[in-house]
Amino acid sequence: MQTILGAGGAIGVELAKELPNYTDKIRLVSRKPEKVNPTDELFTADLANAEQVYSAVEGSEVVYLVAGLEYKANVWEKEWPQLMRNVLNACIAHKAKLVFFDNMYMYDPDHLHHMTEETPVNPISKKGKVREQIANMLLEEVKAGKLEALIARSADFIGPTKNSLLYSAVYENLKKGKKAMWFADASKAHTFTYTPDAAKATALLGNTPEAYNQVWHIPTSSARLTAKDWVSLFAKELRTEPKLMVLPKWMVPVLGLFMPIMREFKEMLYQYDRDYIFDSSKYEQRFGQLPTPPDKAVKAIVGA
Repeated sequence: MQTILGAGGAIGVELAKELPNYTDKIRLVSRKPEKVNPTDELFTADLANAEQVYSAVEGSEVVYLVAGLEYKANVWEKEWPQLMRNVLNACIAHKAKLVFFDNMYMYDPDHLHHMTEETPVNPISKKGKVREQIANMLLEEVKAGKLEALIARSADFIGPTKNSLLYSAVYENLKKGKKAMWFADASKAHTFTYTPDAAKATALLGNTPEAYNQVWHIPTSSARLTAKDWVSLFAKELRTEPKLMVLPKWMVPVLGLFMPIMREFKEMLYQYDRDYIFDSSKYEQRFGQLPTPPDKAVKAIVGA
């Protein structure tokens, strides 16, 4: 049995499509799970509830934690540590391997121009500090010999999900005839992880025994595309003009007075005023899976 915790999200659905390559026993766990494959087992659970997580993990050989929480720092600070503790305890009790799908928020802002698995951890945001905390919780259990686990780490998403800035602020705006929106500096390079690539890699890592007890960067194109380049790619596929509006950093707190999401986004603006390059060469060299080129990813999103 392989179990996906947080099965209804952007990565969970794609991951469920990949796991039949490795097992015919897949359990999807969320508050309202829905089948992706005909033989999926559905398990309703709240990951904040320790007893429900314990039951959801029982009988699993591999557990994938791909859950997402509401994008609020105070929610993350309160709920993520307890959720992670519930999952760790359940995996240890049932002797299940754990694959944690993570992001790069904990990395030192001065090193975003070349992020590897060895990049210094030095978060400056509240959300980044939470990601550091929960990753350390996992790594401490691994170091203590209580758990086999790995961290699959991703850059920002490109994919058919509103959790992606490219999808919601670029693609959807251009599709509606509006200007694409970006923040801080549209001339800086910014790499994105294509969600189907992320799912394929996460499934492969989870089913590779020697991949455990370490951190892996999910395959991500190293093409140094700027926001302007991304807008041009989407505009070309949509056969429209590459119109772009760049919001200066000072404007985001002002918008936060009227748009709650902007209040949460303010602390992450440092990711948009400098180059953001995610290096997945460790994974690519080990497994030979190359990331989908940006133009093909954009074509697939628009075509869908």
